[in-house]
Amino acid sequence: MPVYLDCNATTPLEPKVADELHRFTVEEFGNSGSRTHGFGVRAKQRVNEARRQVAAVADVPPADLVFTSGATESNNLAILGLAAYGESEGRRHIISTQIEHKAVIEPLEHLESQGFEIDFVAPPESGRVETEAILEVLRPDTLLVSVMQVNNETGVIQPIVEIAEALQDHPAYFHVDAAQGFGKELGPLREERVDLISVSGHKVYAPKGIGALLMRRRGTVKPPLQPLMFGGGQEKGLRPGTLPVGLIAALGTASEMALSDHASRQARLEQLHEEALSNFSEINAAVNGDPDKTLPTTVNFSVPGLDSEAAIVALKSMVAISNGSACTSQSYEPSHVLTAMGLTDERIAGAIRLSWSHLTPDVPWGDVIASMTSLVQT
Repeated sequence: MPVYLDCNATTPLEPKVADELHRFTVEEFGNSGSRTHGFGVRAKQRVNEARRQVAAVADVPPADLVFTSGATESNNLAILGLAAYGESEGRRHIISTQIEHKAVIEPLEHLESQGFEIDFVAPPESGRVETEAILEVLRPDTLLVSVMQVNNETGVIQPIVEIAEALQDHPAYFHVDAAQGFGKELGPLREERVDLISVSGHKVYAPKGIGALLMRRRGTVKPPLQPLMFGGGQEKGLRPGTLPVGLIAALGTASEMALSDHASRQARLEQLHEEALSNFSEINAAVNGDPDKTLPTTVNFSVPGLDSEAAIVALKSMVAISNGSACTSQSYEPSHVLTAMGLTDERIAGAIRLSWSHLTPDVPWGDVIASMTSLVQT
């Protein structure tokens, strides 16, 4: 089997997480909404425990967490759910960035078609958006600032703490798409000024189909979100539907492990990051994004004369890699992230993304480099 190096697309399941998923899907299969028997009681208890486990990663009260199907739904709920409040208050301006995931960009474009004004801020070549650029477009009627924690294509960590501090005296809500950073970079999500946090289970060693939206109160007041769906009243009316107890239990365990195993995971991730940078420097690879501001899970690089599609095919028996977001991998359009960073067409066309986890085995770097070198067109 090739070594899997596409963890930004999805991560493998932690064995303990898989065990928990099995237990609360096959053995303890009760509906957490059932109150008349032990199956339902135990299911509800596990959901409440998972709520505490997930909320603890960002130090948010468990009661202010809504389980969703993933970060895409969480992003939509955070962004579209604020629209009615923004209209009622005459605040129809939103700030985001050009490097966001499509799960943020497309809801914002929908609001733009409904009369909201959206400023999409571009980053410099480093791939890290500048806080000053956010402040330059901040207005008294700004409703929302939405900036991702870690970019999914480059791994570049965005200045969440700095933006949070800059917004201290402004009423705009601050939303962070934390799909790539949740459980991996702990500090920024604990900033009191971060109001809304989107989480995806399958990026943190839990299954696909589960996520969460974490909300932080201002005093006693929650962010004024309106639901996007109706029926059943679950999750305090913000996200109706029978709770998937097994998936929620799995996300809870994955979140707890993200805290308990953080140091050991970080050591392995940094080792792989250093190995990748060292090996690719031998073939004059240009790293796309500031390597000093990158999560140690990811390297995005371009090699002069190397076509990314050809490299992916040639290496598929050795390593599973990609050249961008899995959500857009079926198209051959240039990466909107690398384009926003101002990279040349040639560099964008040759860009390759490698992303790994603490579960990743040793990578045959020598064979990978040799194969890439043979593909370089001079």
